[in-house]
Amino acid sequence: MFWVLLLLPTWAVAGVACSRLCLAAVRSASVDADVGEGHQLTLYEAAFLSGGPGRVAELTLVSMARQRRLLLAHTGWATVVDPRGRDEMERSVIGAIGPEGQSRITPVRAAAAGADAVRGLADRLTGAGLAVPDGARTTVAAGVRQVRGAALTVLALGLAALLLPVPSDMPRLLMAAWFGLPLALTLSCLALGPLVWIMPASRGLARTSAALSSVAMAPPSLPPPPCSCTHQTPLASAGTNRRSQPA
Repeated sequence: MFWVLLLLPTWAVAGVACSRLCLAAVRSASVDADVGEGHQLTLYEAAFLSGGPGRVAELTLVSMARQRRLLLAHTGWATVVDPRGRDEMERSVIGAIGPEGQSRITPVRAAAAGADAVRGLADRLTGAGLAVPDGARTTVAAGVRQVRGAALTVLALGLAALLLPVPSDMPRLLMAAWFGLPLALTLSCLALGPLVWIMPASRGLARTSAALSSVAMAPPSLPPPPCSCTHQTPLASAGTNRRSQPA
């Protein structure tokens, strides 16, 4: 009966892990049906829903460049032309570039994506029921990892019970079936757990799609004239002169 001592922990580990994942998934998907109704998306919010914080930073950079208040060079440098930000996102970008007025685009994008303005935007979308809180995503991801670990534990204990040279009255095939039950539980939970999370959240997904459609179908305003490529030459020469100056 040594295999029973290995079977009991497998059931305990599998049951606890699957229960935590299902509870986390259901809690993260519990959204009020009236939340987010009539919410009008801004362009920054639409960018966040379509690509996350990084997309918001990219939108701000490109928008300022089109308005010729920021120069984006093909060499990878961003230079401030107008230091007066028109909103908190533009002020975050200008602050990320720094007091020198010039910086590499990659660190500027990363700093702007993690700014307080983007976090506030994410909080507004979460409050409107159009985005899932970071804590909920983290909890579900941790539950998935725990179920995966439980599946590996069940598999390891099952193999140990089958391969150990311990005399037993139970046939090996029947013993494998007993260990296969908690293994099937963990694998099915991994397969169905995301569906438990996604299906109740379909209402929020529908509202998000409708809000994005309203932004896409809004009457377009006349965009500013596109930037010419002539500004990139003096910017590149400025970067070259800066690198050529002695320290």
